[in-house]
Amino acid sequence: MNIEHFDDGKKGHFKAMDGKTEAGLMTYVWAGEDKFIIEHTVGNPAFKGVGIKLLDKAVAFAREKGVKIIPLCPFAKKMFDRMEEIHDTLA
Repeated sequence: MNIEHFDDGKKGHFKAMDGKTEAGLMTYVWAGEDKFIIEHTVGNPAFKGVGIKLLDKAVAFAREKGVKIIPLCPFAKKMFDRMEEIHDTLA
């Protein structure tokens, strides 16, 4: 599975692809220069665990850029509540 990242400076997404099949998508929008809001996560039911893989990519991106995440998406919020190891990226 490959996770592609797209960012136009205002919004972006992480898309999980398995060959030509979309396994999942996580969308975000920038909230200033130092944080972004995860708005929505959707996973193809045929690909268990794809949401976590997308969140891992978002967290790695935030750490790499030195920015924070606002998890408004219910899935991302639930994962941030459960996973203390990613709280360093929480806005």
